[in-house]
Amino acid sequence: MGDAARANAALIERFYTAFARRDPAAMLACYRPDVAFRDPVFGALTGPQVHAMWRMLAARATDLTIEFAGVAVTERTGSAHWEARYTYSATGRSVHNRIDATFEFRDGLITRHVDRFSLWRWAAMALGAKGALLGWLPPVRAAIRARAAKGLAAYMAANP
Repeated sequence: MGDAARANAALIERFYTAFARRDPAAMLACYRPDVAFRDPVFGALTGPQVHAMWRMLAARATDLTIEFAGVAVTERTGSAHWEARYTYSATGRSVHNRIDATFEFRDGLITRHVDRFSLWRWAAMALGAKGALLGWLPPVRAAIRARAAKGLAAYMAANP
């Protein structure tokens, strides 16, 4: 493994270690200012939206635990598997989300971060029977995304 790949592996490890501590400043120091992020709940976010999302999630996560493994990198790309356990505040239900992440690096920082997980599985845990029965339907997925977007917009307005 070359120096750049080792640095990228260390960067991913710093990111998730900071996340486990609920330290968004340290997490965001791993990103380029123009970072692009995507996941099944928040969709596509860039720069300030990504920063606000992680700050919001860290602030709201009263019982969050993070574990990560399987960090694999090259000089330009990387991946990791991570798991989050927390209580979804809107319903009080327990969630154990299993996520596969991919990364692109530029100038020693993360420039693109994509998290992939089953939105249907997440909905079943977070929303209960409704999510399990209907979480695969496009209108339910759209409602989940709309709620996330509204929450992020409200957080950004209250925390400029």
